[in-house]
Parts: sequence; C-alpha cells; structure tokens
Amino acid sequence: MKNFSLSLLAILFTGILFGQNEPVDYVNPFIGTSNYGATNPGAIAPRGMASVSPFNVAGKPDLNPLEKDSQWLSNPYVYENKFLTGFSHVNLSGVGCPDLGVILTMPTTGELKTDHLEYGTTYSEEEAKAGYYSAKLDKYEVRAEVTASTRVGVSRYSFPAGKANILLNLGLGLTNEQGGMLKINSATEVEGFRMVGAFCYNSPEQAYPVYFVAKLSKPADNFGVWKTPYKYKGEESQWMGYNGKTRLKEGFKREVVGDSIGAYFSYDLKKASEVEVKIGVSYVSIENARENLEKETSEKNFEDIYEETKAAWNEKLKRIEVEGGTEGDKSIFYTALYHTQIHPNILNDVNGEYPEISTGETGKTKGTRYTVFSLWDTYRNYHQLMSLVYPEEQLQMINSMLEMYDENGWLPKWELNSTETFTMVGDPASVVIADTYLRGLTNFDVEKAYEAMKKSATQIIDNPLRPGLQEYLEKGYLSVDGGTAGPVSTTLEYNISDYAISRLAGELGKTGDNKKFYKRSLSYKKLYNPETGFLQPKNSDGDWYEPFDPLAGANFTKNVGYIEGNAWQYLFMVPHHIEGMIKLTGGPAQFEHKLDELFEKDQFDMANEPDIAYPYLYNYIEGSEWKAGERVTALIDEYYKNSPDGLPGNDDTGTMSAWLVYSMMGFYPITPAEPVYTFIPPQFSKVTIHLDKNIYRKDKLIIETHPDLEGTKIDEIRIDGKRHPGFFLNHKTFLNANSIYLELKK
Repeated sequence: MKNFSLSLLAILFTGILFGQNEPVDYVNPFIGTSNYGATNPGAIAPRGMASVSPFNVAGKPDLNPLEKDSQWLSNPYVYENKFLTGFSHVNLSGVGCPDLGVILTMPTTGELKTDHLEYGTTYSEEEAKAGYYSAKLDKYEVRAEVTASTRVGVSRYSFPAGKANILLNLGLGLTNEQGGMLKINSATEVEGFRMVGAFCYNSPEQAYPVYFVAKLSKPADNFGVWKTPYKYKGEESQWMGYNGKTRLKEGFKREVVGDSIGAYFSYDLKKASEVEVKIGVSYVSIENARENLEKETSEKNFEDIYEETKAAWNEKLKRIEVEGGTEGDKSIFYTALYHTQIHPNILNDVNGEYPEISTGETGKTKGTRYTVFSLWDTYRNYHQLMSLVYPEEQLQMINSMLEMYDENGWLPKWELNSTETFTMVGDPASVVIADTYLRGLTNFDVEKAYEAMKKSATQIIDNPLRPGLQEYLEKGYLSVDGGTAGPVSTTLEYNISDYAISRLAGELGKTGDNKKFYKRSLSYKKLYNPETGFLQPKNSDGDWYEPFDPLAGANFTKNVGYIEGNAWQYLFMVPHHIEGMIKLTGGPAQFEHKLDELFEKDQFDMANEPDIAYPYLYNYIEGSEWKAGERVTALIDEYYKNSPDGLPGNDDTGTMSAWLVYSMMGFYPITPAEPVYTFIPPQFSKVTIHLDKNIYRKDKLIIETHPDLEGTKIDEIRIDGKRHPGFFLNHKTFLNANSIYLELKK
C-alpha cells in the first residue's frame, strides 16, 4: 500500500511538472484583432515570409458592419466581422495602411461558385494558437485548419462526403494593386503570381509580384481557371463586388492572366476526407517559391509542420521566463513578445536570394535579409528589445539596412519588401544603428553605417530622408510655410537623429562631428514658446504661427504643426535632453505639474508613439518617481487585456507590444541611442532573461522582487546585493549584473 501511494504521488507530481504551461501556451493570437490593433489570428512561423490568415474584410454590411471604417481595411481580419471569404497567404501585422492580404484559398462544397459574395460564409468554433488557426465554415460544414513554415502556408480542409471545391482567388486582396497570373500544371499543382504594392496609397509604379506554387495532397477530379470582368464604382477597392458573368475554363485550358482571376479544384468525395494545401511563396520567382515549398515542407504533413512551428515559437518565447503574476498577465506578456517576432520578417528565399531595393536585380545573402522596417515606430523601444533579447536578429537587421544603402544609396525609412514607401517623417534608421552599436553589438561595418547616417544628415539636394534639410540647418527648425509636413514633429525627429549621430561619432572618436551634431540636436529650444509653455509651429520669418491650438491634431486629425499628435503629445518628445526640457519649463516642480496636467486632461495617447515614454519621465523628478510606476500600471490595466481589444490601438509592427514587454518586466529604454534603462515596479516577482552567450558572454540576467510583497513604489534597487542610487542604470552595468533586486514598498 505504501509503495502504491508513493507511485501515485510520483505520477501526480510528474503530471503537475510536465503539465505546466510553456511560454507558447500563453499566446492568444486574438489579442489585437479588434480596437484597431490590426493584428490577425492566423498562422505564422517566427518572422515568417508566409502567413495564413482568415480573410473576413470582403463581406456583407450586415455581417461585417465595421468595414464602413477604412481603418479596418489595413488588416485581413477584424474580430467583429463574421463573413469569411478565404485565407490569405502573405499578410502584414499591426500596420495602419493596406497592402498584401493576397493569394486566397477557400474550401466550399456543392455547386462551384466563384463570386466571393456568393461562396463566402459565416464561421464558428474559432481556435487560434501560435502557428495555428482553425474554424468551422458554417455553410459547408467544413473544418478549416491552417499552419505555416517560414515560407510556406499550409491548410487542412476536412470535407464531408459529396462534392467539394478548393478555390484559389487572385482577385481578392488588401493591396491597391491589380493583376496576376496563374497556371495549372496538374490536378494537384498551380503556380503564378499576384501583383501587390502601393502601401499607404503610394505610387502604383512601386508594384511588384508575389510568386507562389500551390500543391494539393489529393488529385482533383476536375479543375480549371476563371476570369471575371469588373465594373468599378467610384473609389471602391477592387474586391468590393464582381459585376458581369464569370468565364470558366476547364481541363486543358489551364492558364489565365488578368485582374480578377482564380483557379478551382473540384472533388467527388465518396466519404468524408481531408485535403492539405501547401503554398510556397517568394518575392523572386516561381522557381524559388517551388524550392521554398519543397525544402521546407516536402515529406511533411500538417501535424509535422505545426509541431515544428510551435517548437520554434516556444524557443523564441523562452528567451524570457517570468514567475508570479496571474495567468492573464502571462498571456498578455507572451502574446506581446510573440507580436514582436512577426516583423521585421524574412525576405530571402531558402537559397538566399531576394529582390534588391531600387536596382531590379536579385541579390543573395549568406545570412538573413529582413524586411518591413516601420522605423518611425520601432526606433523608440522595439530595436532596443531586440538588441537585448534577440541580438543575433538585430545584427542581421542592421546588416539588412546597410545592404539597402548599398543598393539604394540611402538607409531605409519605412521599407516594405524592398520598396521604400517614405511613410512618416524623420530619419529613424540612424537612431536604430547608433543605438545598436552603443549597446555593444558592433559586428557590422560601422564606418559604412556612419557614412550613410552622415549623408542623410548633410546632403541638402535630392535627400528623400530629410526634406527641408536646408531650412533646418539654417534656422534650426522647420517652418509652417517652408513646405515640410508637420514642421514641429519633423524638427524633433531630426533632433533625435542628430543626437544619435553625435553619440556614435563620439564613440568612434570623431570629436568634431560629435560636437556639431549634438549642438544641432538641441535646436528644439527654438520652438519652445515660454508664454504658452509648448513647442509650437513657427513661420519662416521667426514669428509664431497663429492661431495656435494645443489640442489640434489629437486622434489623427490634421493640424499645421504636428504629425499624428498635438502640442501636448509632442511637448516632451526630446528624450535625449529631458534635463533641458525641465529647465525650459521652469524647473522640476513646473515640469511635474505639466506632466500631471497632460495625464489629467486626458491628452496622453497610449495608441501612438510620440508620447509613448512619457509615463517614465517622472523618474527624472526626485521624490516623484513613484508616479512612473503608478501611471504605467494604470495604463496596462486600462489598455492591455487578454481579449481581442487588448491593444491600445495599432500595434505598429510590434512597438506597442514591446512597450508592454518592457513595462511588465519593470524597466524601459528611456532614450533612443542612449543605452540607459529606467525602472518601475514589475508585474512579475521574477524575470529571467536568457542572454545569447556568444554575444554577451553570460547566459542569463535575473530581475526579482519579494514574491509576497505587493508594492507600488521602488524603495531600493540592489545590483548583486549592493544598493544602486537612483532609478537609472546603464546598459553595460545592467548586462554585467547577475541579479537585480527591486525592494518595493506601499
């Protein structure tokens, strides 16, 4: 009896031990699929080129009422929508403009229909995990499941007995581009391409193809292609409705070119059956798409691929392990970390080839060529997180930027699939490169990088990164009548980039540049009006622009001085010189009062980047540091949830998620291009960051608080047992610490 009891205890203990959730199990891909978060619950591998998302933004108003708001159209999926028209295989996550969302497959039963408004269906029983999504398609009683490897989207459709169809629709998509080609090679294979591009409604001249090869696990009994003529109505997107009769081509007529085209594979199933569809993608060629498919998924079934992708996600997420907190805390934390591993994503094929930017040539990398650099967003916190937790990836990202400089003559601004969209303002790549080097990641050609940074900061003629540079150099600011958008915002962005160049110049021993660019970085003072207490727009003659309304520009409304914000939200956006801003506002007490006023008047915008670091600014005010933790905790409680509306707004390719990851761990990189962290009470009692030993020469860093003490204030910071003064810690000391202990008090 005793032995039986011991055995039972051992079994129970083993069950508890191995039944514990892994980090991957906490991921909830539905977070951010509502409230303009612009994420989707589809399947993707870490930094995958391919992703398979349910596509529910081409439906009927009664089922998809939120399509009336064009902001929702930047993403293939919105949680509130209920009308599904397929699964797209290349997608963007957490962006504010439409593109991609193409190469759609759709399983149906019964009579073949090619109009998405006819074959679309409601759906139910949704399930989403890292690397997996499934739903029941109500009209057809079909279970659709999707997963993905890095460059291949994989679907498994479970059909009932009877007539079944698999459609491949190249007419639908989020892109503003049109056109494509497909060719059926056999009863199990179709290849082709779909044109995409013109992100944020940029020039259609930037359109480029996404190539694909699709293979089915079961030969079709019948197959063919279709082409549907369109009738455009005003400004409607191409997928808003078919008009005219569909022309079907069956059997031997297997190729079609045009705007509204598709292919179908039909089955007469004697019993319930599963059909798997693998779609390899490439931005280089059909041949590369086929090679991607074969090398990543050949001889593997759906379950094999999903298990590999799930394991890959778990390895990524295990870089940070947390203890304490609630299950909900862990879910929002690991989902945020998951979101940071989607973009930038891999552009090169398995053979290393990728499309070069601007040249029209095919390049080849020995490492990884990354794409989707939303740098106006990500320079503020995202790349700092990558440098700490995924330094090998961050170095590859820097090398990708330098490859773009070689190909294009300029560093990227907002790059997407080797096209430069020039979206947003400023010169953010300089900040990211300097910040990376200053954090000790130096394995790149820093002299070339510095040359590129200095070019963007000094070349006046034909400078696509810094419009209005001559006026900025002459006056120290950009004027309302100078022709540059958002002159206050853009001036501040140039200041931050100049500070980054100054810091890197100092590190490289370039004393003259260090002084020159530092002086340039302080020109924000010329826009500070002591009478109003704001940084505000000026005319070219030096007079203040009138009328001035500090509230104008909030919630993405337009104003003459600011980009995506107002005077309140840009007031403290000088992270490289907060001490100077404190003096300008009249000292610590007046600075704190103004900061309080920002929050109390509901002028802090958690959904956008310019003011994203403001809660942490209280740490500059001696005796009021506790307010930083209080503000951050309140913002997490209000805006970050384990639900579809669980992001404050557009995730901006992981920037909002990076803010949460840092904030829950209890520290934040307060100044871009300045390797310093500032601290607040963490949301977990223990955080273990597993470091890349090859780069950082140690394997982990631990941040702890007492597990039984609930506190809202940091009483003391101890580094390896020794008291650390203040609330700021440089990156080098941070990395050299074996443990950081935060003593909390109420």
